[in-house]
Amino acid sequence: MELNVKTLEGKDAGKVSLSDAIFGLEPREDIIARVIRWQLANKRQGTHKIKTRGEVSRTGSKMYKQKGTGRARHHSARAPQFRGGGKAHGPVVRSHAHDLPKKVRALALRHALSAKLKSEDLIIVDQLVAAEAKTKALIGSFASLGLTNALLIGGAEIDGNFKLAAANIPNVDVLPVQGINVYDILRRGKLVLSKAAVEALEERFK
Repeated sequence: MELNVKTLEGKDAGKVSLSDAIFGLEPREDIIARVIRWQLANKRQGTHKIKTRGEVSRTGSKMYKQKGTGRARHHSARAPQFRGGGKAHGPVVRSHAHDLPKKVRALALRHALSAKLKSEDLIIVDQLVAAEAKTKALIGSFASLGLTNALLIGGAEIDGNFKLAAANIPNVDVLPVQGINVYDILRRGKLVLSKAAVEALEERFK
């Protein structure tokens, strides 16, 4: 299929041919959801922690004598049933990461790209280059393309001026093509690909 190419100023810059194997799939929400869950699990710090009965600061002496009180037999005030005692079965420091086959991850990326094209939220630009690192000028360019919430994917290297100019714009992310991922594609409204990014993606999934 063919898609119109725009400049950052919103002018026409020809057409580009997109591969149906990457951009023409019928999106499957189950595959996309699996990869998003995998990405978010990998991002979790897992530093949640409670103190067990072996870690709380309380006396280790027996609470009261074993016999003659008519009360239950207890030893340590650190036991979970007492106020100030340790917690039983609480969270501990751990990794939430889990494995996911590379083929599933690659397939989900193609489905995410296809979903953006199907919903008409995919824009192809000739290049992501700014003459100077001026945020105000770049906001004007984005307005001509109708971008208020977008992920912009450039080639292997992002132009320095463009990266600096876009850094202060809210709801806009800029990534090199090797950093493209399902979660960032779907968390932004529009997906903007440079021609270099399209070529790199087609080479990657060849």
